[in-house]
Amino acid sequence: MALTQVSSNKCAGGFQKVFEHDSTELKCKMKFAVYLPPKAETDKCPVLYWLSGLTCTEQNFITKAGSQLAAAEHGIIVVAPDTSPRGCNIEGEDENWDFGTGAGFYVNATQDPWKTNYRMYSYVTEELPKLINANFSTDPDRMSISGHSMGGHGALICALKNPGKYKAYDATVLAASYSGPQLDILIDQGRDDQFLSASQLLPDNLIAVCSEKKIPVVFRLQPGYDHSYYFIYSFINDHIKHHAKYLNA
Repeated sequence: MALTQVSSNKCAGGFQKVFEHDSTELKCKMKFAVYLPPKAETDKCPVLYWLSGLTCTEQNFITKAGSQLAAAEHGIIVVAPDTSPRGCNIEGEDENWDFGTGAGFYVNATQDPWKTNYRMYSYVTEELPKLINANFSTDPDRMSISGHSMGGHGALICALKNPGKYKAYDATVLAASYSGPQLDILIDQGRDDQFLSASQLLPDNLIAVCSEKKIPVVFRLQPGYDHSYYFIYSFINDHIKHHAKYLNA
């Protein structure tokens, strides 16, 4: 599948790039960002997929999170896709910030008129990894997934439905059940997150499930931090190190 390079910037010794392609799953043009660490010039590298939150594009994480230095240090390719199909001309897709454009929720829609285009689960778990592995210096057997907000939930969905596919993952929201290889979950949650105080995130439910299933989980409630990219920037290095522990094992 042909890729069109949209941008390329030298960053942390490697390159932060953005590409566009025609998606077979979503039936539209899609953009994704990919950070290529210096190591990717000579060796195959593991891949960390980052799923962003509501209203985001492929740009938010790469311009605000500051992940490139840690990714370069650990030799990890980081891929950040857009959060939904774009320009599908579906009635109502641009009416609300939390439904439709910028809000694909990393699931496959099951009802008309959404089910033809809104297939972000299949895009993230099938089409995108094949595209990345075919065009970049990756090790297909070493991949991991992470995310924030809607993307944290998306990371959980992808990992829980595909036991063993991802070497590690972290998330900020509910995990209902799991049956598969041993997991090691790292969660950072801002104590002053407005969605936490509004009871929309429910991390206690995730901790309860992990305790019942005997899944190791480190939950860190961070005083003073909210839901923003200032929060992500503050702890992204810890999360990349968490993934590197398994990806580079």
